Amino acid sequence: MLSLVIAALHPQPLPDPLEAGWQGKPVCEVLHEDAAQRVLKCTFAPGVGHERHYHARHFGYALSGGTMRLTDNKGTHEVELATGSHFASEGTPWHEVLNVGDTTVIYLIVEPRSVERAEGLD
Repeated sequence: MLSLVIAALHPQPLPDPLEAGWQGKPVCEVLHEDAAQRVLKCTFAPGVGHERHYHARHFGYALSGGTMRLTDNKGTHEVELATGSHFASEGTPWHEVLNVGDTTVIYLIVEPRSVERAEGLD
C-alpha cells in the first residue's frame, strides 16, 4: 500500500534511506542485513542533510541527538532529537532532513523484512 502512495505522489521513484545521500555522498551505511531485517547507521554532521527519500516500516534510535529540519507533506519544522530517543514508524511516503544544529546527529534505522522480500535474500 505504501508503495502505491509513493508512486501516486512521485512519478519518479524515490530512493530508500540507504540509496539517498547528501550532495552525492552517502549518509547511511549497512551495519547488518539478513532475511529478517536491515540495520542502517545514518550520520549527519552539522550542515549535512538527507535528500528526499521514503521509508518502509522501521524503528529508529538516536545514538547522538541534535537539531534537524524536517520537510515532508505536512510542511517544514525543526525537531530536537534527544540522544537515546526512539520511535516506530509504519513508513513515510517522503521526507528530507537537514542538520541545522551544531552537533553530529547519528541514528540507527531497523527495517523488518517482509516475507516476500526475505525469501529473495536466501
